[in-house]
Amino acid sequence: MLERADVLIVGAGPAGLAAAIELKRLGVREVVVVDREPDAGGIPRLCHHPGFGLRDLRRMLSGPAYARQYVHRAQQAGITIHLATTITGWQGPRHLSFTSPRGLGQIEAKAILLATGCRERPRSARLIPGSRPQGVFTTGSLQRFVYEHHLPVGERAVIVGAELVSLSALMTLMHARVPVAMMVTELPEPQIYFPYRPMKWLLADWLTRTPIVPRAQVTNIVGRQRVEGVEITHLDSGRVERIGCDTVIFTGDWIPEHELARLGGLALDPGTRGPQVDGAFRTSARGVFAAGNLLRGAETADASALEGQRAARHVHQFLSDGQWPERAWPIWVEPPLAWVCPNVLHPTESLTSGLAFCSHEFCDNVRVLVVQGEKLLHAQPFRRLVANEILRLEVNWLTAFDGAAAALRLVVAR
Repeated sequence: MLERADVLIVGAGPAGLAAAIELKRLGVREVVVVDREPDAGGIPRLCHHPGFGLRDLRRMLSGPAYARQYVHRAQQAGITIHLATTITGWQGPRHLSFTSPRGLGQIEAKAILLATGCRERPRSARLIPGSRPQGVFTTGSLQRFVYEHHLPVGERAVIVGAELVSLSALMTLMHARVPVAMMVTELPEPQIYFPYRPMKWLLADWLTRTPIVPRAQVTNIVGRQRVEGVEITHLDSGRVERIGCDTVIFTGDWIPEHELARLGGLALDPGTRGPQVDGAFRTSARGVFAAGNLLRGAETADASALEGQRAARHVHQFLSDGQWPERAWPIWVEPPLAWVCPNVLHPTESLTSGLAFCSHEFCDNVRVLVVQGEKLLHAQPFRRLVANEILRLEVNWLTAFDGAAAALRLVVAR
């Protein structure tokens, strides 16, 4: 069975559905969305707490209500959505094979948009020693246990991480009536930035009185059949402390779901670990675009949806004129910066949305420099870089970019 479409979108989360709806609005006839999950809507459908939709839908919704809004709008637009459908490989430049309850099949499209999202690193990928007892979760698996399967998860938890998604884990544990012994972060303070700090104060400081322990690392999980506790090492003193608990939640430490991009031979960025993209969301393969949290780990759902809309407009432009640049210049980052997105540049690009970047560390009173070879193109001051906070770099320096010179670098000057 061979299906044809104008645009194939892989991923039915906020970025994918928002892109599909925008493409239909722009007049694209055949838009097909596929997702391996049995339900559309992405991760928000598992997040039964408010905080979704302010920037894109202009209202405050719970995660499931937010997901239903996008699914309803996609259905109203006449978008074909294939669920429980897993893309298994590339048969050609824009020709994918899949498996589903209907059997095996193939889809060929004029353009493809990858919006496969990201996931948290599980305990095994973080190389934390100990046996493999029950009671170890990521935020996503915790939400599935609690909201989707309505299963008990434990009686006392430790949350590993202290960022925005860690608050989502805290709210899920509150719903399950599981007290939290502490939140543990290796960094010197929580990575919860404005405007979400009031949420941290309300949930962690006031409602649950959950202590946040900085500069500490979980170095062992104790227990054979069931978690009995964790050992944490205080990084400044080396002191090891055992905390009794029967549940451990690993939060954050995102990695894009890039398997399909890798199978397609797309160039991946070592910083984001997602596909390299330019300001028009174009990857290294002609006609293949990428958007959403596949690009760099977790942004909020509304930010991903808005990015999907922007990507859709560039996909539509490609369908109209077939233009695709032949050469791109990479943008590299140096520590403590973690990544920049977009991470390749064309001399003719305007980058109206700017450059997004993120730091591994907290840095006060610094300048972020854009350097090409030995030439300084731009220096932008920042009062503070918060670890894991996504910031924007101005792009008024683009007129000084030399298309015949070396790659660009982002450097922090203290």
